[in-house]
Parts: sequence; structure tokens; C-alpha cells
Amino acid sequence: MEILERLWEGLLATTPLEFVAVFFGIASVMFSRLENIWVYPTGIVNTTIYIYLSIVAGLYAEAGVNFYYTVMSIVGWWLWAQKREGKKVLRITRSSQREWLGALVFFGLCWAILFFILKKLTDSTVPLADGFAAAAAYTGMWLMARKKLENWLWWIVTNVASMPLYFVKGFVFTSFQYLVFLVLAILGYMEWRRKMRVSILPESSEPAKQTATRR
Repeated sequence: MEILERLWEGLLATTPLEFVAVFFGIASVMFSRLENIWVYPTGIVNTTIYIYLSIVAGLYAEAGVNFYYTVMSIVGWWLWAQKREGKKVLRITRSSQREWLGALVFFGLCWAILFFILKKLTDSTVPLADGFAAAAAYTGMWLMARKKLENWLWWIVTNVASMPLYFVKGFVFTSFQYLVFLVLAILGYMEWRRKMRVSILPESSEPAKQTATRR
């Protein structure tokens, strides 16, 4: 009951700017699930607002990750827009074992660096948790720009870590947003996996078709 009361009080105290940020954030994740390039312009609106909100809340790693989101959104927008002979150059693929290892190393380094910076150079009260959520988000955004299926797994980790982080800092509506993001990330993973399988089927069945034609 206490949590529900805090949730209700937090919703009443939510600023219009936070409502706008949440709206565009949810829209961005929905576009991402649909593999729609509008994920990036809507995401940029969300992340630029959250750079400001995170600094105000003292979540400096989250402010940094939102700046990173903004930069990577521009990069991802350019990559997703590339076409060759009228077809998308970038397609949904799984990470190889080497790419998985690279992602884990990238995450570990980001977490260690962020924790050190937050602990030594800022007044952050949650350096370990803030750094963890930010590092997972860095990794997810990096993989999303390359259309790797596993980006959704990193978003699931990010969302689970971010919910209590923002709730404790008083951004209750944003905390609820991450709950919505968590559901959308699970659905996004399932949708991208389905699309990847469908895109592979025509290629794998092509040799069989050619053999049947020769016969």
C-alpha cells in the first residue's frame, strides 16, 4: 500500500516535461519493436529531455547514457536508412560468440569506468546501481544500431535496473515508464526473432526450389 501511495503521489507530482519524455520514450520503443526507423527521431526527443531530468535528479550516469543515446540515435538512424538496390542493407541478425564476448567486455568496462567516475568525481548516492543501468543501456543501444537481436536482452536488464533507480529518486512516472519498456522489450525480442526467422526461410528454401526446377 505504501508503494501504491508513493506511486499515486509521484504521478500527481509529475511535470509536463516528464510526461512528454515518457510519451516519446514509449513511442520510440514501439517503433523499435516494429523495426521502424521512426524509433530514432522519437527517441532523440526522449533522450534530450532526460539529459536534463537526470542531471536535476543527480543521476549523472543516466544523463551520460541519454547523451550517448542521442549520439547513437543519429548513427543508428543513418545505418538503418542505408539501402542497396532498393533493399535495406542492415538486417536483423544474431550475435556470434565473438560478438557476445565483445558485448560483455564492453558492458564490464563501461560499468567499471562509470562506477569509478560516479564514486570519485560526483555526489551520486547510487554509483553502483546507476553505473550498472547505464552500462547495460550503452550495450543495448550499441547492438540496436547494428540490428542485433540480443539488443532486447540488454534492454530487459536496463529496464529492470532502472525501475527502482528512478523510483527512489522521485521520478515515479518514469519508473512506471520502465515497467512499460520491460514489457515492450520482451515483446520486441519475440517480434525480432520471428522476423529474423522469416527472413532466413526464403534463402534457405531457395536451393530446394532450384533443385525442384531442374528436375
